[in-house]
Amino acid sequence: QVQLVESGGGLVQPGGSLRLSCAASGITFSSYAMGWHRQVPGKQRELVATITNGGTTNYADSPKGRFTISRDNAKNTVYLQMNSLKPEDTAVYYCNARRGTVTYWGKGTLVTVSS
Repeated sequence: QVQLVESGGGLVQPGGSLRLSCAASGITFSSYAMGWHRQVPGKQRELVATITNGGTTNYADSPKGRFTISRDNAKNTVYLQMNSLKPEDTAVYYCNARRGTVTYWGKGTLVTVSS
């Protein structure tokens, strides 16, 4: 059974930092591209960042320069380091694993940026 479990969300002040983790099980982690997406209630889920199984990264415009995606294949975990957080970064953050036409999603972790 495939599981993606996000952690690390919470309440942070503007300008602060958080690191999200997503632990995967039930898949050959190293063969999957991994990604982080986020969703605000009432809006569509949007891409934040992706990392291929080879380590190539891609970012949406909004978090570029502030967020860093990375992966540890030995731990079956993908990370999202988020710095200089803004109130508009408030959302539920989801990780996903993708290989070909198959995509798995986690249940999300809430990030709230507020003073």
